[in-house]
Amino acid sequence: MPRSRPLRFRSRCRHLCRWAVLAGLLLPLASPASLADDCPLPGQWQTRGGERLSTAALMPELTDHRVLLLGERHDRIDHHRWQLHTLAALHAYRPDMVIGLEMLPREAQPALDAWVAGEFDEPGFLAASDWQRAWGFDPALYLPILHFARMQRIPLVALNVTPALRGRLAMEGWEAVPAEERFGITPPAPASPAYRDRLTAIYDQHVDRDDDTAGLERFIGAQLVWDRAMAAALVEAAGRDTLVVGLMGEGHLANGEGVPYQLDDLGLDDHRTLLPWTPTGDCMAPAGRADALYVLGDESAFQPSAPLRLGVLLEAHPDGVRVRRIEPGSVAERAGLAEGDVIVSAAGVAVDTPTDLTTLLRRQAPGTLLPLGVRRDGVTEERLARFPPS
Repeated sequence: MPRSRPLRFRSRCRHLCRWAVLAGLLLPLASPASLADDCPLPGQWQTRGGERLSTAALMPELTDHRVLLLGERHDRIDHHRWQLHTLAALHAYRPDMVIGLEMLPREAQPALDAWVAGEFDEPGFLAASDWQRAWGFDPALYLPILHFARMQRIPLVALNVTPALRGRLAMEGWEAVPAEERFGITPPAPASPAYRDRLTAIYDQHVDRDDDTAGLERFIGAQLVWDRAMAAALVEAAGRDTLVVGLMGEGHLANGEGVPYQLDDLGLDDHRTLLPWTPTGDCMAPAGRADALYVLGDESAFQPSAPLRLGVLLEAHPDGVRVRRIEPGSVAERAGLAEGDVIVSAAGVAVDTPTDLTTLLRRQAPGTLLPLGVRRDGVTEERLARFPPS
């Protein structure tokens, strides 16, 4: 299976990178061995080969490719600001650009088309796309990117599929789901050993299991559906003269696994992965993680406060959301919640999905005393969740 090639730099650029800083655009070449003594500066890009370039120097090379993948931590506002700035720079070179979004499933495509056409205000778009249920992360993190796309009339493409479809494919198998019900998405390439190991570690962190092989395989299968669906949508959007830029979680991209791996399997190997990076410690860049890393400064002082956390692992339930696990010392434990409880309401508002509860918690301020309707053994009673003041 072909793998991503290193970024190509023209011979003139390579020569100048080694010998001079030219008009503030090119930055001196640094070898990986020198990084500990020569930490890159915020605003620089560092390529897989160790070269450091400015945005202005790197963009012409990046826009030669068919697909670019911009990773993120979903709750990091600095990651989304970096994505917006990079999109603006790319658009200056490639006005025919298309932006793909992990955040929404195929069913939300009409809402994205209407947003770009100027037919919705923000509340209308969030309702039409069913943002809270489909994604759940604070839309304020993404709205600047969405507004940029609408102002420039850049098409937005929904890359994802619903959790229900991912679950069907992972549990029932691909042959059991007709092609039209899975949007023509083909079965994924099997996970590489390294990717399986990483997904297994993630699964073990979130599930108490005693050799739960079946559950692990369903989890890995669902992740592969997720990766394949996004790769298939990117391939479909990547026309002969179109640059497609996909925005998605960095876990789907790191080390060439996930979506890049599935793109290769689909025959589209002209792609590059870009990730934000905040240097720490010895400033050594993570080897092989991306084709280019954008260096962020310490933005922690400007990061919005984290949403309130109950400290529970939840799952869907016909009557609300069921508590699967409670973290020791958490707000949930102090409120008297127990595994198996079903939360049916919060602050008097019905809770139908885990996203409903997450959305309600996001609206609360530190120090909140939040009443929860909790059903246990068929009886519903009120529990008070007391959140710390800061």
